[in-house]
Parts: sequence; C-alpha cells; structure tokens
Amino acid sequence: MSRLGNLGARLYRGEVGYDFIGKRKIWYGVSILITITAIVGLAVSGLNMGIEFKGGAVFTTPSTKATVAEAEDSATAASGHQAIVQKLGDGKMRIQITEVDTAKSDQIKAQLSKDLGIPEEKLAADLVGPSWGEQIANKAWTGLGVFMVLVVIYLAIAFEWRMAIAALVALIHDITITVGVYALVGFEVTPGTVIGLLTILGYSLYDTVVVFDSLKESTHDITKQTRWTYSEIANRSINGTLVRSINTTIVALLPVAGLLFIGGGVLGAGMLNDISLSLFVGLAAGAYSSIFIATPLVADLKERDPQMKALKKRILAKRAAAAARGESAGDEPPNDRVEDVAPAAAVVGQRQQPHRGQGRTPGNRR
Repeated sequence: MSRLGNLGARLYRGEVGYDFIGKRKIWYGVSILITITAIVGLAVSGLNMGIEFKGGAVFTTPSTKATVAEAEDSATAASGHQAIVQKLGDGKMRIQITEVDTAKSDQIKAQLSKDLGIPEEKLAADLVGPSWGEQIANKAWTGLGVFMVLVVIYLAIAFEWRMAIAALVALIHDITITVGVYALVGFEVTPGTVIGLLTILGYSLYDTVVVFDSLKESTHDITKQTRWTYSEIANRSINGTLVRSINTTIVALLPVAGLLFIGGGVLGAGMLNDISLSLFVGLAAGAYSSIFIATPLVADLKERDPQMKALKKRILAKRAAAAARGESAGDEPPNDRVEDVAPAAAVVGQRQQPHRGQGRTPGNRR
C-alpha cells in the first residue's frame, strides 16, 4: 500500500487525525479575512466585464505582419478605450473594444486600416450589443437562485436542516471568493466565466456531501453512547474522508491548471482564462470550505441542540470521574493502539469484534 493510502486508512480508523473542529475559530477567522479581502477587491476594482456585457465592436484582421502591441496602440488611440488584442493564428488578430457605437466603429476601422496597412474592405467589423450579455447574466442569477433553493431542500430532506444551512454558507463562501479573485486579478468576465461559476457549485457540494454522509452514518443513535460528543465524531468524519477529498480535488485541478497556466499563460490563449480561472479558484475554495467551514459549522449548530448539550455534559462528567479515580474512561484512546480505536463510521451503535488473540486465555489457544 502506498504511503498516502496507508495514511488514509489510519485516518479512517482514527489512529491519527487533526483536530479540525477544535480549531474551527481559526478557520472561521481565515475565511472571514479572505472573504473581506474579496469583497473589498470587488468594491474597489470592480469586475472587468467583457464585451458581451458592455457592448462594443470586434475587428478581425486578415494575415498581417503587424504586432499585437501595434494593433493595441492603434485601437486604443482611435477609440479612447483600452483594446484587447488576441492572436488567432496564421497572422490574424482579433481586436476587441468595449462601449463603441456604429459611427465610432467606422472611425476605428479606418484608423486601423491606415495604421496596420490593411485594406479597409478586408478588415471585418462586428458590433455586439450589451442586451445579450444582460440576458445571460439574468439567466445565470435565476439559475443560481434555483440551484441554491434545491440544494437546501435536498440536504434538509436527505440529512437535516443544519447541514443544509452549512452547505449553503459554504457555497456562498466559494462564490464570493471566486468573484473577488476575478476583481483582484482583473481577468475579463465573459459568458464562459459565468458557466465556470455555475460549474464549481456542483464540485463544491460534492466534497461537502461526502463528509455529511459519513457524519450522518457515524452519529446514528449518538445519544445511546457516552464515548464521543457530536463534535468529536464530526472531526473523525472529516479525517476519515480527508485523503479522498484531497485526491479528488487534485485530480480535478490538474486539467484546469493546464488550461489556466499552460493554455492561457504559456501559449497565450487568453480566451481560456475566462472559464479556467473560475474553475481553478472555485475547486480549491470548495475543497477548503467542505473541510474547514461546512462541517465545523454543522458541529456548532448541532452542539446547541438540548440533546447534544446533555450528551456532552454526561460525557465530560464521565471523563472527569474516571480521571479522578486515575482510570481511563475509554473516551480518548491512545493513537498507538489500533485495537482500542473504533472506525469513524462505527463509533456509535456498533459492537466491535475483538481482534485475534483478544478475549482468550493463553491456555485456550490452538
């Protein structure tokens, strides 16, 4: 078994683990700081909306020896707006200028023809109205709202309302961070960006549901035992699914990173940045929120339940009494004794089978 696989098995059995729930205030603070930074960046810099949302003109040149810098300077000077120029291959270029009307478009076309040495009739010009982008944005907001409502209803039915609230907070957290990164980086927001934002919601929810499913199974009949509090079982559920979450996130991030850093950065295919950045940031934020936000928030909400409060009080009283007698209550087994540690999915309501050699006297061995 690989070292990572061995670690995952030990995490699942509870032999090793990290106290995610116990340090939840740290994660809350980090998330609040990141979210505030994203909101400030959005308020100060704003989003760099693409031509589909602002409207404008798109000019396509035939094969030319002119450079991207020359085309950008000429278009910017002629329009008074910052132009975006992209190489299309075979020496062709795509020049994009926002907030340009028909009359201004004709002037820019004439100036580009003169500066770049291209016959005006060979310079294609297309006007893009902002109404199409507005329709896309409105439909995206509608889809986002419907998705959120359906998620809350499904999780409330499949699990419970506390988990539905925690998942909703995690999703809002992921979207806010992703949008904030777009504002800080200054990447152009296009319909591809909107598609990317809607896509990350499913990925973000996937990791969260995996942990919630383990937590639901582990806390079945939790009030019938006095070994573990809800927060402790929640922490074991996170550790038990930690390696799986890391593996799925890395596998999903690798191709997206290829699009973003190689396709958009090295090869200069800027159009790939529209969707790849939202996917990359959203996937990373989704993996983070499922571990550090959603499950700790569920534990916080659940520990306020009167039954959980009473259970925690009984467990702490039992441990205090055992400590006073100088005995172990069996609630905090040492990490180096595998046989004393119950798996995260079997700590409650399940009878553990003795390991080979346990429960027998030496004389009974065969």
